Amino acid sequence: MSCLFCEIAAGNTAADVVYEDEQFLAFLDHRPLFPGHVLLIPRAHYETLADLPATLTGPLMLATQKLARAVESALQAEGSFVAMNNRVSQSVPHLHIHIVPRRRRDGLKGFFWPRRQYADDAEKEAVVRAIRSAVQQLGTS
Repeated sequence: MSCLFCEIAAGNTAADVVYEDEQFLAFLDHRPLFPGHVLLIPRAHYETLADLPATLTGPLMLATQKLARAVESALQAEGSFVAMNNRVSQSVPHLHIHIVPRRRRDGLKGFFWPRRQYADDAEKEAVVRAIRSAVQQLGTS
């Protein structure tokens, strides 16, 4: 199966590239939230953050940091929104980070879904225990 972002990384599909190095490529989103909305991808195909080798997580965050600064500077933005979907709402199944310039009162309302409170402290504590247990099972890897 062909991956659109792999095709872009290989130079087989056109994109408005704003950054590239040996490991990563960034280009304008074709359906931006605001002008300057950039997608940062690893050149190699990884579907989700969990699939990304540990050796690339640091370099990916450094590239994200660099692009967030560049987008804010280039668009005279007051800040930025940096986000990543894993499977759900991931329109292209290739790891990508959204870097979006932001301004106060720009109309983007926090997250795009309604928030809810925990039913009670017992529910919250059950979630805490479940996540802590999963972290322990994953160990240090």
